[in-house]
Amino acid sequence: NMLARSIRSSRLIGKREWQLWLLVLPAVVFFLVFHYAPMYGLVIAFKRYSVSKGIGESPWVGLMYFKRFFNSAQCWELIVNTLILSFYQLLAAFPPPLILAFMLNHTRAKWVKKFVQTITYAPHFISLVVMTGMLTLFGSPSSGIINILIKQLGGQPIYFMAEPEWFRHVFVFSHVWQHTGYQAIIFLAALTAVDVSQYEAATLDGATKLQKIRYIDLPAIIPTLVTVLLLQVGRMLNVDTQKVLLMQSATNLSTSEIIGTYVYKIGLLNGQFSYSTAINLFQTVVNVVILLFVNLVSRKLTDESLW
Repeated sequence: NMLARSIRSSRLIGKREWQLWLLVLPAVVFFLVFHYAPMYGLVIAFKRYSVSKGIGESPWVGLMYFKRFFNSAQCWELIVNTLILSFYQLLAAFPPPLILAFMLNHTRAKWVKKFVQTITYAPHFISLVVMTGMLTLFGSPSSGIINILIKQLGGQPIYFMAEPEWFRHVFVFSHVWQHTGYQAIIFLAALTAVDVSQYEAATLDGATKLQKIRYIDLPAIIPTLVTVLLLQVGRMLNVDTQKVLLMQSATNLSTSEIIGTYVYKIGLLNGQFSYSTAINLFQTVVNVVILLFVNLVSRKLTDESLW
């Protein structure tokens, strides 16, 4: 009886709110066509794919390409480079948007708040090609402004875009500079839900701004904080391949060659579609496993999770 009532209730809701379902329909169709339908192509990771034979007629090879990747000389170097770059970016890029959101939330001068928001949001809209060009220009050992300052201080010029030990620092902190302001919007939106009376009561009790942040702001945005963190951890192996490729050179390959760039080179440039699909599928499975594990830990420790 309860199941029958639930079905009838769902049908009534569906009929009553058909306009809302109609609005959702384009998004559903988009994901079905461009995200779920192409997943059929993942089967070529288990086949010796031939363009002439097609996916259906290509012979099955099982886990051959996965074994080939794990036995290759590049395997662990690619995984280690990807994890180091991803962890580095997560640790360096996660706190600044949160700190900026707290600062803006407690800034009472509206013109200062708008000015800071504009200055910090603007870099997000710079294209990756332009951003990489700026990094190359500013980091030039002969005419870059950074090296000019280094030489003025008595140091030796550094070729930031070519030396492997500098690649990760340039990649991560250029990301921090470009996206901190935009990512702070999420936390600012969560802070708007905090009741103003809590700040007023804290002010009457003599609380400082740091104490308000600690005892009012931080507990209020923990659900948002956990969600953002989980989503970023779930993309642990999905480093920005396009930016890495634009910054990559023959001299910094020891630290800049990651799974994404390797898949691009062997898949699109060398035409090894089955092999590249197998590596990409492995990358996706690892991301899902990491996300499930961190989601479970978060649910146990903070009672907050994605599901």
